[in-house]
Amino acid sequence: MGGSLQNAIRLYRARRFDVALEELLQLDSRSFSEEEKAELAYYLGLCYTKLEQFDDALLYLEQVVTNGKDPLRMYQCRLALAYVYAVTGRSKLAEFELQRLISQGFESVQLYAALAYTFYVQKQYEDAIDYYSRALELDRENPTALNGLGYVLADTERDVRRALILCKRAVDKKPHNPAYLDSLGWAHFKNGNIPESKIWIRRALDLLPDHPEIQEHMRRILRAES
Repeated sequence: MGGSLQNAIRLYRARRFDVALEELLQLDSRSFSEEEKAELAYYLGLCYTKLEQFDDALLYLEQVVTNGKDPLRMYQCRLALAYVYAVTGRSKLAEFELQRLISQGFESVQLYAALAYTFYVQKQYEDAIDYYSRALELDRENPTALNGLGYVLADTERDVRRALILCKRAVDKKPHNPAYLDSLGWAHFKNGNIPESKIWIRRALDLLPDHPEIQEHMRRILRAES
């Protein structure tokens, strides 16, 4: 494997995604082996995903999924594809990718939590709760699954007291995650505690001031308060 490709991979693993992408794009792949070409496409897809350039990400991730042979890389690419599909409003395609992984015998907290999210987006709330619960069966302390299940239980008002407990546990584990702060604020709101909900939603907005869902939560809280 060429030194420049190795360096780009090191940059990616150091979370310097923009610099890694720049280096990857400068590589001349004409002399690459098939393995090196697959590695290049894989990291291009991941870099574009991390930088939220989703159309470009799909181009490379789908290339790896179509032509790849490494089972672990295929698993990671299908997870990345599902994420891109979910955040770009193509939740059915996201569900397809994740269900395909499950049918192939894969099982992980990340996989179950991702599938739960796609069900939530499609308003299939019982399925979302089921898969977040499966994720927590694999890891009772996973903050993504704790937050996801807590948020769904709060938002749908299926169990607002349990939702508050779960969201608190997620924030305890990652106190600077704006999504978790927002969920905790929303759980407080659903429990009727408006002053406390404002505190947590404000903290979330301080970290992600332009996030539309957090902004909408704050508007809902302010309307309820007035």
